[in-house]
Amino acid sequence: MPPVPVGRATAVIFSAVPLGSVLGVPAGTLIGDLAGWRTAFTVMGALAVGVLVMLLLLVPPLPPIQTTRLGVLNGMLRSASIRFALLLTFLVVLAHFGTYTYVTPFLEQATHVGDALITTFLLLYGAAGILGNFLGGAWVARYPRTVLGLAGGLIAAVTLLLPALGRWEAGAVVLLIVWGIAYGAVPVASQTCFAKAAPHAPEAASVLFTASFQATISMGALVGGVVLDRSSPSAVMVLGGCTAVLMILTLGALRRTPH
Repeated sequence: MPPVPVGRATAVIFSAVPLGSVLGVPAGTLIGDLAGWRTAFTVMGALAVGVLVMLLLLVPPLPPIQTTRLGVLNGMLRSASIRFALLLTFLVVLAHFGTYTYVTPFLEQATHVGDALITTFLLLYGAAGILGNFLGGAWVARYPRTVLGLAGGLIAAVTLLLPALGRWEAGAVVLLIVWGIAYGAVPVASQTCFAKAAPHAPEAASVLFTASFQATISMGALVGGVVLDRSSPSAVMVLGGCTAVLMILTLGALRRTPH
């Protein structure tokens, strides 16, 4: 695609993540309540097969610009811009999934809300994520690091404020909406940072982005779980907030690095 629409196109693609959260959770719950959890899983499997068929029939062939071999990936890791993108992505994704994975226990134990209200709060979070995805997509082509930094700053602010303001329902829901907007911009900004760092090897950049993102999701959930077992949901939020602050400090220290 031409350079200008790339950010918007990436935003459209990544909008499927929060949209799936907004629509998938209540839809799966409804099917499970009406016909049982096995039916819900069967429907999910059928939809996955449908997606595979659509990919085969509708997506045009995309010949690779360069074959992504292990040597290509190793060579990319010598780039300072790629290492910078990896570090920023690691810190912000670690901060987010180390905390958001355990936001339900926080809402139960600190905010003292029931299941129905938690579901509503998370739906609002997901809807805000769609908005954040498109807001980030509007600016990410020109300012990917700035968008990623703003998202990380908002995640830091929200997670550090939750233990204090999240004890009230109004405070919790407002912070979750801000959190949704912030995280909605993270995938599109991170992907763009990788793409700009390696314009000559977009497939390899995508491999590094996806692998690092998914690995850090698992690591964040693991670290958050360990902290939760030994302390409290509020401590998890504070630790995640400090991690996001570290990401902002890292971005500031290396702000002179070319985009």
